[in-house]
Amino acid sequence: MFRFLMEWLRDPGGTAAIAPSGKALVSLITRHIDKWTGPVLELGPGTGVFTQGLVTRGVAERDLTLVELNQTFAAILRRRYPCATVLGIDAAELSSDQDGRTREFGAAVCGLGLRSMNTRQIEAIMRAAFGRMKPEAALYLFTYGRRCSVPDDVLDRLGLVAERVGTTLRNIPPASVYRIFVSQPRGDAPAFWTSATTCKCGTAS
Repeated sequence: MFRFLMEWLRDPGGTAAIAPSGKALVSLITRHIDKWTGPVLELGPGTGVFTQGLVTRGVAERDLTLVELNQTFAAILRRRYPCATVLGIDAAELSSDQDGRTREFGAAVCGLGLRSMNTRQIEAIMRAAFGRMKPEAALYLFTYGRRCSVPDDVLDRLGLVAERVGTTLRNIPPASVYRIFVSQPRGDAPAFWTSATTCKCGTAS
């Protein structure tokens, strides 16, 4: 908690939240992921609150790829989850050769503060993530707003659909979780494989 607050004071725009997410939100965002999901991608894990939730749900550490631009948080993650792959890079820069692996992810969890980003940044992150995910895989994210934090025009351009999983009032502030998935076969959505605009993104979890 203290470390999270200090990072927020140092870089409010990059950290995007003053405290880690609560247990109710962790449970909601990881509800549909378990040991049978396969490799899981996490964007903006912060200090690892959602990461621990994934491990509790049965996801093996070795199946986790954690993308965290904040180097203080990245160092914490490497100590706490030594068997996971921790990438200290911008989420929009994730590529098939970034971690030396060609495997595709069965799910993704996003803790990035998307509401503080512009449309181009959000689209770049979605392109990068879904470019590494299986066709049937879903990305789960949370928002403190009333709508999904991925704009409708980005969803439309990338052939994605957003469904609300649920809302928890037992979080500060209350938060909603959305499931985002591809609405058509990947062969009909080449946008995921085109180059994405580089951006600098922080964490919200």
